[in-house]
Amino acid sequence: MRLRNIPGAREAVAASPFCVQDTHAYRGRWRELFPGKERLYLEIGCGKGRFLIETAALRPTDAFLGMERFSTVLYKALRKLPEPAPDNLRFLLLDAEILTEIFDRGEVDGIYLNFSDPWPKERHRERRLTSARFLRRYREILSEDAVIEFKTDNRSLFDFSLEEAEREGCRILQKTFDLHADEAMREGNVMTEYEERFVSAGHPVCKYVIQVS
Repeated sequence: MRLRNIPGAREAVAASPFCVQDTHAYRGRWRELFPGKERLYLEIGCGKGRFLIETAALRPTDAFLGMERFSTVLYKALRKLPEPAPDNLRFLLLDAEILTEIFDRGEVDGIYLNFSDPWPKERHRERRLTSARFLRRYREILSEDAVIEFKTDNRSLFDFSLEEAEREGCRILQKTFDLHADEAMREGNVMTEYEERFVSAGHPVCKYVIQVS
């Protein structure tokens, strides 16, 4: 992925009170950032932040963390925060490869994967966030009965993701190959920037909800 450089983006992210810097220090203690909140959710690859900012506003009793590996992208998410910013939302400039170093066992109550990089080349299949390798990592950090919600416009990636979930023994609670034509599954759906663009162009969006434990 090639991203346009934004001068000062990394410095702005490092200085933001809404981006957690010493992430390793919070392992096992993430709830201390959100006193009084009921559950903790993580979006991996939060992009420009629309989905998580809107979701946090709709669910003020829960806490949300947005993980993004590109500072130029996370900078845009931080700039979208409303004033006053919600007290139940923070961001992390991190790669999902180190998830289990950052979160303790059973610490996260749900994971969102929205329009993740499809890594289309076969030799890169293990990098896909819905691969068996990542599902095993999610299993380590998710609480009992927690779910993973995954959305994509890429049918090949979705088929792969379903196969990997089944191979790992995950419970597929819901699935659809056209989210916006599925009345039950689109109820309460919060769109991302990508999703709005795809739907406007008439492209179907696939979604699954699974349990890994």
